[in-house]
Amino acid sequence: MLNAPKFFLITFFSFFSLFLFSQEKAGDEMMIKKQLFFSTKHTININGKPLDFTATADEIFLKNDDNKIIASVFSFSYIKKNKNNEVRPVVFVFNGGPGSSSIWLHLSSIAPWKVKLIPEINSNNLPPFGLEDNTDSLLDVADLVFIDPVGTGFSHIIAPGTPENFYGVDQDAESMAQFIEKWLIKNNRWNSPKFLIGESYGSQRVSVLPRALMGGVTYTGIMRGITLNGIIMLGTTLESPLKKLTADAKLERAASLLPTLAKTAWYYNKVNKTLYSYEEFQKEVLAFAEKDYLNALLLENKETLSTDEKGTIIDKLCAYTGLSRDFFSSTLEIKPTLFANSLLSKENLQIGLYDTRYNLPLEHSGNDPVADDPAMGRYVPGFTAAFRELLSSKLNIDIQDTYKTIDWKNISFQWQWSRKETKEGPDFTDDLNVVLRRTPNLKVFIAAGSYDLSTPIGYAKNTIKKANFAADRVIFKEYESGHMLYLGNTGTLFSDDIRSFILSCSK
Repeated sequence: MLNAPKFFLITFFSFFSLFLFSQEKAGDEMMIKKQLFFSTKHTININGKPLDFTATADEIFLKNDDNKIIASVFSFSYIKKNKNNEVRPVVFVFNGGPGSSSIWLHLSSIAPWKVKLIPEINSNNLPPFGLEDNTDSLLDVADLVFIDPVGTGFSHIIAPGTPENFYGVDQDAESMAQFIEKWLIKNNRWNSPKFLIGESYGSQRVSVLPRALMGGVTYTGIMRGITLNGIIMLGTTLESPLKKLTADAKLERAASLLPTLAKTAWYYNKVNKTLYSYEEFQKEVLAFAEKDYLNALLLENKETLSTDEKGTIIDKLCAYTGLSRDFFSSTLEIKPTLFANSLLSKENLQIGLYDTRYNLPLEHSGNDPVADDPAMGRYVPGFTAAFRELLSSKLNIDIQDTYKTIDWKNISFQWQWSRKETKEGPDFTDDLNVVLRRTPNLKVFIAAGSYDLSTPIGYAKNTIKKANFAADRVIFKEYESGHMLYLGNTGTLFSDDIRSFILSCSK
């Protein structure tokens, strides 16, 4: 039997604990009440037909295992007015980096509005800029959710959350999976066909994220049971930075780069176009790259390539790339940056790595890999200005804070590439193969740009070939564009292809 003082103390601490719990819960509820939420109604014409939709921009809070709020993820959802209660697909869209917001795909050929670049190639990077209706938007076939991962856009960490909780391959996949799960709960979309679209690092994210969405004993330790109908990746790069390539593998990559360099030379009229059609030229270059050029690189590395053989290869390389023989005085390998600085050097121009169709003066570069890139340096200002116009004039959003377009310093440079439950430095195709096995009807659409030297099409093809994906599961499509393959008069074609993919995978 308890005496009176002990009974009083136990009762006091019990009530005090309940008080603290209620205060903590009230604090969370207060935070939830303060969640950012903006909603507007609109009408847009897509493929000649009017479409009514609601645009919602809001945040969802993420929690840790102790049920503490540790982050806010901001997103933009575009939902078609659904008069007949149809089961509509939903597409979750994000970019890469890691450390990039979703601004690039948000203002491309997917959402209801897009950036207006004048002209579409080598666009002006001084204001005023433009925002216009996107008549190619995918909203006619699917609802769209543009996600800004933690630390990007308006999304941010909330104490006791830390960067270590989010800035890594597995941590990022877990946070994105938690967001998607909460979005599905909030919007009651469990039976909707589900798709992911990721660009650049986003192509790696869409390879890992499905495992976190499904969940399990070994990877996440929890079961979500969320599966996907389709995965779409753009500017594809599926090799881990931790993977140690053999000398031969590096030379295979070098050889696979040649078709992109040759297409760029053709674009700038550095090739004798009287000798072949564009299709014949591409076919010949690809065959040369895969056999004679690769073999020559391997022999050169072993120091067994004869002078005559080297001379014959150089003749071909000069004809295909527009480079001079002096360029190959030390090696047959063509480095992307050196090519970008050399192709138009006589015109005192440097071409872009993100899109080789863009160029800027060769002299006085600050040598920043993004700000001084002739493509990124040209179209980034237009995207940022158009996005702010979207917030104010279309979505009625008044957030007096910086929208973090890309954060290298705090996210990319701190990124944890090491994985749990996987061998060191795997290709992300390993994750994708696991997902394809688990979901027999899942399809993958891989898109690449002909003029992309940042994530070259040849690198992607090599990685995919080695992954041995089933031919009927993966669609590979090339576009006459750069890293952002929806820019430069390819937006309509890209949208039409993705529209068809979504419809075919939603049956």
